Amino acid sequence: MKLDVSIGGQLAKLDVSALRFRYEVEGGGRIEREYSVAPLAPGAFSVLIGGRSYEAIVAGGEIRVNGRVFSVDVFDPREMRRRAGGGAGEGRQSIAAPMPGKVVRVLVAVDDAIEAGQGLVVVEAMKMQNEMKSPKAGRVAEVKTKADATVSAGDVLVVIE
Repeated sequence: MKLDVSIGGQLAKLDVSALRFRYEVEGGGRIEREYSVAPLAPGAFSVLIGGRSYEAIVAGGEIRVNGRVFSVDVFDPREMRRRAGGGAGEGRQSIAAPMPGKVVRVLVAVDDAIEAGQGLVVVEAMKMQNEMKSPKAGRVAEVKTKADATVSAGDVLVVIE
């Protein structure tokens, strides 16, 4: 799975497979390693990278790794044609599930006015909750999912205009 991420405001590309990941910072270096993840509790994980163990706690748009907090945003490059700062596109935009999972909460309803960066839907995938955010200010045109629904990668969840 290939994703664009922002960790602590630093943009990067993340490519994750079953046993390996590659993390490339824009204009910077690259880290490529084998990894494994084991759940400890809801939202808490033990991550093993290169023989070193890390405790990761996921809450909303933040990840706490061994006590250090990082602000994290994840963008699916198939849906996000432009990043924040590059301007949001005009017209309707579909917000899709980045990976298979279960809808935990729907945070908006049809005709709601929304701001750029506002949470729309929370999807749980691989025991992590991911909040899908609006790339622009506008209005909710369609809500195509509901709480407890199972979704596939690429399924449209919300349409904004």
